[in-house]
Amino acid sequence: MSIWIRGNRQIVYKKPFKMTFRFAKNYLFDLFGSILYIFYMDRIHMERKKGSKYKVCICGIFKNEGNYLKEWIEYHKIVGVEHFFLYNNNSSDDFITVLQPYIDDGVVTLIEWVKEHDQMGAYRHCISNYRTDSDWIGFIDIDEFVVPIEENTIIEILRYFENRPAVLVYWKFFGFGGLMDRPKDTLVTESFVVCGEKLSNTGKVFYNTKYDFAFDDKRNSILHHIMWCKYKNRISLPTVNIFDKVCFFFEGIAFSRNRCLMQINHYFSKSRDEYFEKIGKGDVFFAENSHTIDYWFAQEEICNSADYKIFKYMARLKSALIKGEDY
Repeated sequence: MSIWIRGNRQIVYKKPFKMTFRFAKNYLFDLFGSILYIFYMDRIHMERKKGSKYKVCICGIFKNEGNYLKEWIEYHKIVGVEHFFLYNNNSSDDFITVLQPYIDDGVVTLIEWVKEHDQMGAYRHCISNYRTDSDWIGFIDIDEFVVPIEENTIIEILRYFENRPAVLVYWKFFGFGGLMDRPKDTLVTESFVVCGEKLSNTGKVFYNTKYDFAFDDKRNSILHHIMWCKYKNRISLPTVNIFDKVCFFFEGIAFSRNRCLMQINHYFSKSRDEYFEKIGKGDVFFAENSHTIDYWFAQEEICNSADYKIFKYMARLKSALIKGEDY
């Protein structure tokens, strides 16, 4: 069962909220704390350090996902991603054949990350070693596609958030759409359009690298969902969501009635056969894989709509994949 909190007409919550003292306290803290933090952040005018090579990069970690890398990279190049920091977590497939041309062209930096279930360690390594290379770094998985809605590129939207340390972009879950299997020559982004009616209250962040990352903050244990940064390495600053509302908690109230500027299409299952293959691969975060048959059924039950927003890029994507050309 899910509910919508008043003021969150575009976001669906995974479980109902009970009106407890703790919930009421967090609700009020989010409401008034958000107002104060936005007021404060609007008055911070930090100059971006010179010398960064890129405006937007993506950091991702993968395990046996070579079949999906080309479409994922080519798509994100179209929406403005200039470089990819990719961490290989002990893959046994032929991923290098896909990645080598991008490595040779300077589009991909490949890092071998051998420690199992250490996704956060890889992300921290990326921040420590590559923060100065890019104005923004997004932390997303290979089954996630960032879709600008109000504009056509990611950087056009992130420009609205120059005074924010990190921006949370919400997932929209896409289901299998009745496909038991999928021909290998078809695209993920074209094959799956059945999805949840509303956005999930969880997503992934884009980190504004002119702010310091709070390495010692315990709240950064899941930094790709919610990130805490620091202003001049002193004052802690929280993530804002894509509606420019502060998110103090992992599944914060996230007040908003604004239009959504950007979403992340989360193709968590793809076809049924691909989902079962995914279960057998192991996970880069969870030691005990959370992707079970019951999880699949539960997610499919919310997929009762269709979303074609990503199709505005389909002509460019197919041209890039078939002809190997940039448009």
